[in-house]
Amino acid sequence: MNPAIQISFQFFQIMLFILLMLPTLYIFVFAVAGLFYKQPPCNFKVPSRKIAVLIPGYKEDDVILEVAKDALGQEYPRDRYDVVIIADSFQPETLVRLRELPIKVIEVKFDKSTKSKALNKAMEQLPDDYDLAVVLDADNLMAPDFLVKINAAFEQELMAVQGHRTAKNMDTPLAILDAVSEEINNHIFRKGHRVLGLSSAIIGSGMAFRYRFFKEIMATVTAIGGFDKEIELNMLRNNHRIGYLNDALVYDEKVQKDDVFSNQRRRWLSAQLHYFRLDFIKSLKALITHGNIDYFDKAIQFIQPPRILLLGAVMLAGTACFLVNAVFGLPFIYNVLWITVVAICVLAFLFSIPGSFFNSSTLRAMASLPRGMFLMLGSLLKIRGANKQFIHTKHGAVKSPPKH
Repeated sequence: MNPAIQISFQFFQIMLFILLMLPTLYIFVFAVAGLFYKQPPCNFKVPSRKIAVLIPGYKEDDVILEVAKDALGQEYPRDRYDVVIIADSFQPETLVRLRELPIKVIEVKFDKSTKSKALNKAMEQLPDDYDLAVVLDADNLMAPDFLVKINAAFEQELMAVQGHRTAKNMDTPLAILDAVSEEINNHIFRKGHRVLGLSSAIIGSGMAFRYRFFKEIMATVTAIGGFDKEIELNMLRNNHRIGYLNDALVYDEKVQKDDVFSNQRRRWLSAQLHYFRLDFIKSLKALITHGNIDYFDKAIQFIQPPRILLLGAVMLAGTACFLVNAVFGLPFIYNVLWITVVAICVLAFLFSIPGSFFNSSTLRAMASLPRGMFLMLGSLLKIRGANKQFIHTKHGAVKSPPKH
């Protein structure tokens, strides 16, 4: 190899290594920390707070009746919680059937629909006598003891608690990969963060807040997409910690179609990049002047590459550089570095995946991993402006969650 080309390639290789090693180390540290997570003990012999279970839905006629009926089956005193369906653009017959149930139905309609608008409109009409607000997606099913555990968690001085959102369907390879991705995020961004004294990430559903606090903070939200990101940053900027309950389960529908997967990820990625741009400098200043690690960590979290793309990039770059180094006899230390980053990345994933996923179904689904990587890459390349428009994720009629 020409000496000038050799030096240029070595410089490029070092830059590429640093670019991939930094996010790999980030997830590895929290993946290891997550192994030491223990659910904080809760006292269940506490007064039953009054809870509003807020379920906004946009054209979710296929699933909303099932979700509403299921939400009424909580092991929580029936007179201490209300199921509130926030119905945006539902069919008239769906509204009639919903009103036959012992729930509250609030109709909303907007020129441009968003989840934050729906929640704010509902809370304008609801009384202020609730203690807690629980937010679900229109496809979410709560475990029967979900509200009992949420209520007990607020004995701690927390303003918000994220429940454990997990898959209720794994009927396609893409749904299995989506379920695995959810659990990896639970391990790294919730378990791992709580072990190291940082706040749990919230997800947009399966989360609970002190009601008045939630109403006040939602009134300031302007997000079209990613309203949960805006809430997180607002809370952490003001030193409010977010808890996590790993044993409080909410079952969430996992995507089964390529176009739904792409649209959903495009919306998420766009929101993350948008809020990183808005808050990185502010969070850095808060870290330096007030030692606000939580806020700074959240901003850094938003610029982390998607886990599936990070894994693909590390494997591809490591293999390519290893082969070039071997063919042209470049110093072996470069290969040691690449072996190290690949090993750390793979271990971070292995540590983060629950043991229940180590089975033949997941192994077969791994064949779809390259497709998932390409779909995620496509979403990343098309994120421009996605946070400025409402991108609806259509849900199917999944009747029941898996038994645990």
